[in-house]
Amino acid sequence: MSMAAKRNEARAEHIEANLRALRERVDTACEKAGRSGGDVTIIAVTKTYPASDVRVLAELGICDIGENRDQEAALKAAECRDLDLRWHFVGQLQTNKARSVARYADVVHSVDRARLARALGARVRAEERELTCLVQVNLDPGSAAGVLGPRGGVDPRDAVALADAIAAEEELSVGGVMAVAPRGEEPAGAFERLYAVASEVRDRYPQATVISAGMSGDLEAAVEHGATHLRVGTALLGNRGTNVG
Repeated sequence: MSMAAKRNEARAEHIEANLRALRERVDTACEKAGRSGGDVTIIAVTKTYPASDVRVLAELGICDIGENRDQEAALKAAECRDLDLRWHFVGQLQTNKARSVARYADVVHSVDRARLARALGARVRAEERELTCLVQVNLDPGSAAGVLGPRGGVDPRDAVALADAIAAEEELSVGGVMAVAPRGEEPAGAFERLYAVASEVRDRYPQATVISAGMSGDLEAAVEHGATHLRVGTALLGNRGTNVG
């Protein structure tokens, strides 16, 4: 076996071991919360990791792939077009990138303004596709109303109105909500607030069942407070810049 083949095999084994440990964490968190592990989807956030890692993940049954930079995501999606994957765009998105994202994304988690919803709607129509959009909610309690958080997100009071803007675009569907726990705050309280917002959105749009919350460091708190989708990079693929190759 060549040195490259050995490296690839070692990398696949490393990812598989991480996935086992991650699934154990998720199952334990679900058990404590009185939930079924099958209720929670793992999204592998593969930013900065190569397409070869995506292929390993697909072989291990992880077909929900998250990216947060359009240029990298577009190339990776093209390279992996032969796989049956569901691509999630999870990063902040500028309207001028809507055309590109509309070509490959299945779900955009980071819709935080009506202008972006309109841009995505127009681009998806041009591509003759459909797109699920999540309302990104700003959970920072110190943010002023109407002001986007440092990582994006609409004021919780405006979440239903933004869902309406998404629903107004025929090719877009309201899938639910997404948020990142604020820095310097216990995540449980933030995710509890997100669950309340998710309930309001779901009251108007019953199909909007997704709560995208929780990452490698706070996924237990997210599961406790109803997260349906976890966005995991480090716990699954290792520290960025290492174990890649």
